[in-house]
Amino acid sequence: MNGIGKALIYMGLIIAAIGVVVTFADKLPWLGRLPGDIHIKRENFTFYFPLATSIIISVLLSLILWLFRR
Repeated sequence: MNGIGKALIYMGLIIAAIGVVVTFADKLPWLGRLPGDIHIKRENFTFYFPLATSIIISVLLSLILWLFRR
C-alpha cells in the first residue's frame, strides 16, 4: 500500500502544479506564442498547434521527473 500512497501524493502534486500553471498562464505572455508554434487562420477555419511550447513543457517535465527519481 505504500507504493499506491506515494503515487497518489505525486499525482496530487503534479495536478496542483498544473493548476498553478493554468492559473498564472495569462501572466506569461510568451506561453503559446513561441516561434515554433503553428497558427493557420483562414476565412472559416483556425488551426493552432503549440509545437514549440509543447516541446519546452515536455523537456521541463522530463527534467523535473528525472530529478525526483534520482
